[in-house]
Amino acid sequence: MAVQFVYRNQDFIQDVRVNTDNVSLSACKSRFDSAIQTGWTDRMERGLFRYRLGDLQTRVLPGTCGFVAQLNVKRGMERRKPQEILSIQQDFNAKQFNFNKVNPDEIIFEMIKESEDGHEIGSLPYKTVVLVNVSPLEFGHCLFVPDPARCFPQILTRPAIQVGIESVLLSSDPAFRMGFNSLGAFASVNHLHLHGYYLKHKLNIEYMSVRPLLPEKGFYALAGFPAGFLFYTESEGVKDVASAICHVTDYLMEANVAHNLFMTRGCPPCAEDDKLLRKGVRIAVWPRVACFGTKEESALNVALCELAGHLPFKNKKDYEVNTESDVIETIQHYLLPHEDFLQLEKQLTQHLMML
Repeated sequence: MAVQFVYRNQDFIQDVRVNTDNVSLSACKSRFDSAIQTGWTDRMERGLFRYRLGDLQTRVLPGTCGFVAQLNVKRGMERRKPQEILSIQQDFNAKQFNFNKVNPDEIIFEMIKESEDGHEIGSLPYKTVVLVNVSPLEFGHCLFVPDPARCFPQILTRPAIQVGIESVLLSSDPAFRMGFNSLGAFASVNHLHLHGYYLKHKLNIEYMSVRPLLPEKGFYALAGFPAGFLFYTESEGVKDVASAICHVTDYLMEANVAHNLFMTRGCPPCAEDDKLLRKGVRIAVWPRVACFGTKEESALNVALCELAGHLPFKNKKDYEVNTESDVIETIQHYLLPHEDFLQLEKQLTQHLMML
């Protein structure tokens, strides 16, 4: 039987702040961080991964975007071949690889949320299985799979979004990130899952300026590159913001618009005078051009990491020669045309206003 990680709202870490080098000022590791990091390291030492990660070559590309480039050759060479994706709303196929087929030893724990009286809360009706990603892109890279036995396709649900946000709040380390790739946005497996990993480098998304759209629902537009939407919540607003995000992703699904999400500790959207505060969670949503078929593993495939400014390169030449302008040109190829994005912004704002 898998180890259970049981948590409550009281376990959320709220007093998170970083220094000017983006290093946490907290000396305490949370119970969640300890469980993830100990379990992940144990599986690495037991040889359950496809390769040993080691220390990755890392450099910050000169320029205003602060892109963090990393060289991870083994991920491009040794990871499992991604599935062929033909539709954003593709049905789950039990004959293909899914997370019910993994080695049980890869499971670190099952996340279960309890209410104050000790019973599982109705808003999160299923457990979330946390297992190592055997082809990791960074330290602690895990997959968060909501109740694998229910065979959800790779389409976000409100409880899955809530678990993602709450996982970030359970961590005392601002380096912990969560994310999601929809089908058509370089998801590799059509079985509902989110990614979680640690990246100890500053990302612009943590403090990027925004334009308010519906602040009362935590909804903003990113003012920098790449164009996207931003939600923000602190611990008391998680359920409502998770619901609003799900309304947006449901709208995108119905419109057949592929999308990526990235969740990270970040400063409040309008805290221009306190960009070192990390009390809450920023959730970026990027609608983008859909890509179907099997992805090319040697290329810089633009998904949740790349849109957030984290660039895992799979060959040394690209890692060494790419400039900020090169990366912007690559990412721009996957973004919606400006007019289409503005039209979608208007539609989503109206959609959320009516809820």
